[in-house]
Amino acid sequence: MLQRRSNPFEGQKNVFGEPLKPCSERPLTGFYRTGCCHTGLDDVGLHTVCVEVTEAFLAFSKARGNDLTTPVPDFGFPGLKPGDRWCLCAARWLEAFQAGEAPRVVLGATHQATLEIVSLEVLKRHAIDLA
Repeated sequence: MLQRRSNPFEGQKNVFGEPLKPCSERPLTGFYRTGCCHTGLDDVGLHTVCVEVTEAFLAFSKARGNDLTTPVPDFGFPGLKPGDRWCLCAARWLEAFQAGEAPRVVLGATHQATLEIVSLEVLKRHAIDLA
């Protein structure tokens, strides 16, 4: 009898305690390349903030030693352009926020683990998906 494997990411929640929504399939994002900002023990960088990158943020990140524009095919990384959505490290987002370069956030697709690094109040000020 074939046993069904459980999804290790099932039950992961967003910053509102609701089911985590997808961030991006094009480009395919997430530490685990699931399209969602799932996290787990392997994700030491906490890639949990779903953002829409801007030219200013990409320049900021590159200046800080993290070039997000150059493709790295060996790691399945296509390189980002302004307007792409991406699961960003929570600490990098906070660093960009403190420097005035934080990209906008998709709260429904941002993992609740982000709240260990950044307050919901601060995230809401940069939200794309609040009415």
